[in-house]
Amino acid sequence: LPALTGELRADACVVGLGGSGLAAVHELLAMGKSVVGLDAGSVGGGAAGRNGGFLLGGVADFHHDAVAALGRERATLLYRLTLAEIERMRMETPELIRQTGSLRIAHDDEEFRDCEAQYDEMRIDGLPVECYEGPEGRGLLFPDDGVFQPLERCRELGRRAHAAGARLFEHSPAITIRDDRVATPNGVVRCDRVVVAVDGSLERVLPELAPRVRTARLQMLGTGPAPEVTYSRPVYYRHGFEYWQQLPDGSIALGGFRDAAGDAEWTGSRETTPEIQDRLDRFLVEHLRVRAPVTHRWAASVAYTETGLPVVEEVRPRVWAVGGYCGTGNVVGAICGRAAARAAYGERIPAFDILRGP
Repeated sequence: LPALTGELRADACVVGLGGSGLAAVHELLAMGKSVVGLDAGSVGGGAAGRNGGFLLGGVADFHHDAVAALGRERATLLYRLTLAEIERMRMETPELIRQTGSLRIAHDDEEFRDCEAQYDEMRIDGLPVECYEGPEGRGLLFPDDGVFQPLERCRELGRRAHAAGARLFEHSPAITIRDDRVATPNGVVRCDRVVVAVDGSLERVLPELAPRVRTARLQMLGTGPAPEVTYSRPVYYRHGFEYWQQLPDGSIALGGFRDAAGDAEWTGSRETTPEIQDRLDRFLVEHLRVRAPVTHRWAASVAYTETGLPVVEEVRPRVWAVGGYCGTGNVVGAICGRAAARAAYGERIPAFDILRGP
């Protein structure tokens, strides 16, 4: 897509063309609004296209932890909201999503007891979960979860938005954001509403969020086809610090060890580091038993909040922000993008109240 040059007028401007930004664009189009979308890089070029491709029910906290923090009713509503979103995404792009279920595998006895606590709470609330023991280890199976290639889906949503009349621009960072004007290095969008849908470095784009939002780097690697192993479902391991899936061609996408480097991983940098990549290399060979060569290495910036819940709010008059998905933005981000688009025009849909609370 081209970079923005000159001046445009639109009802709404969406800053950030990842999964949440594209969800906002599509929702605004459905509302009959004219839309300009901007991205500092490319469509899906941030965390939206650089993640592990998991579609998981729930928010960042496991359900039993969410119940303790938020109360049973709200935690369960949030979980059901994400399950409905996974199904909506599957119906929207059925050719791009595989509903395989997912696994949480315990790395030791203590984590297995935590899995048991999660299982008990989910069963109380009637949420889909099964006990699991298999070649990956023992833990839990979530049958309604899925996987996808995140960048492919972002690009497809971008193509559809463009075809529907949205004016989308890449390599057009928002330098200033006001209620009626978004300026880029070579252009200006004059508008009535702004939705800033940026996850990593959200606190840099909107400094007023800095006390509550912090950006971290997540690192991954990919291999060539690995016929020596079979992982039919994506796996969360060690409380989700490590995660992997095997793609249809047999290749492996593996991420993790964010906690191994301490404060060094609290950064907006998307450069990989030898320390984390070496750990991923060893885990790939010693734990996953993969002999295929590593073909790709990458990192993404994602934002975390103190509460574990995302940001969905009007941060300046007529400027709405979404982000801070705590590493689980594929599903939650899409919900937030649509909720912010509606809220920007005075409509509080049920998802907004569930995410924001009373």
